[in-house]
Amino acid sequence: MNWGSFSAFLHMGGYGFYVWSSFGLSFALFALELLFLSKRRRTLLKRLSQIQKMNASRGSK
Repeated sequence: MNWGSFSAFLHMGGYGFYVWSSFGLSFALFALELLFLSKRRRTLLKRLSQIQKMNASRGSK
């Protein structure tokens, strides 16, 4: 499609609200997913470190 102006591009022939809100929602959900994955990774690494410390202290006794 050929857009006459940037405003026409944003408007998308009357469907701009749906198009851009879909992009925005998708971006927000991807960002949340990355945030949750990062938090889960840190928690799992912390748990693994604790388990390794427990195993090491058991082995030294």
